[in-house]
Amino acid sequence: MKLLTLRTAEGTTAVRQDGDTLTEIPGFADVGALLQDPAWETTAAAANGATHPLDGADLAAVVPSPGKIICVGHNYRNHIKEMGREVPAHPTLFAKYAESLIGPNDDLALPQESDAVDWEAELAVVIGKKGRRISEADAKDHIAGYSVLNDVSMRDYQFRTIQWLQGKTWEKSTPFGPALVTQDEFTPGPLMTSAVDGEVQQSTPTGDLVFTPEFLVSYISTIITLNPGDVIATGTPGGVGHAQDPKRYLQEGQILVTTIEGLGQLSNRVVKEA
Repeated sequence: MKLLTLRTAEGTTAVRQDGDTLTEIPGFADVGALLQDPAWETTAAAANGATHPLDGADLAAVVPSPGKIICVGHNYRNHIKEMGREVPAHPTLFAKYAESLIGPNDDLALPQESDAVDWEAELAVVIGKKGRRISEADAKDHIAGYSVLNDVSMRDYQFRTIQWLQGKTWEKSTPFGPALVTQDEFTPGPLMTSAVDGEVQQSTPTGDLVFTPEFLVSYISTIITLNPGDVIATGTPGGVGHAQDPKRYLQEGQILVTTIEGLGQLSNRVVKEA
């Protein structure tokens, strides 16, 4: 099943994708709200609300306001190598906030203050069941599904200090969507790519993670309760602009496309923030 958040004239609504048609799931303003229902899968599968064409749909971030967005750094060996780091013994964690999220086709804000805005394609895990100290063996039961995210990073701000938050959560900088794809339709492994103006920059299978989604759910839930709608961004592979020689960063007017086979595509125009 594929679940999306659609913008309409009346506001947003959770929808189910049925081929080229989006079917409203009445009573739920977005996919995050839907996931609060313990029977969300049954509710979504049975929904028969108003329908909309997928073509031209105005989609919001699939979960527009997660309670938590926890990101993982240094989780692909080829990215660890290009950044001159060692493979970590434990996950490197940092946070984003909901204000950073944009829809799969929204403009990506290029801030006036940064000259080093970089792309980072990522597989996102969306939590569907509350848990604390979840075992790795039980982690699948807590995952609602997967989505596509780009952890666009302002490198000049990121590396001002040893803490990364200030380079990772700029407003309207993080495309997320287009859909939450449930586990019966997707297993990590297919190819993930990012491209700038049609030139592929990153291309790595999502199964090449150092720390798997199940391990991350277990590890993070040891620290803090994971709730339905929370998001884990599992890290980016090699091919980021910061590691190239010379370094390459996003420029106004460029199109950043992020794709994971089986999950969908983000396509975002880079627009200078007023």
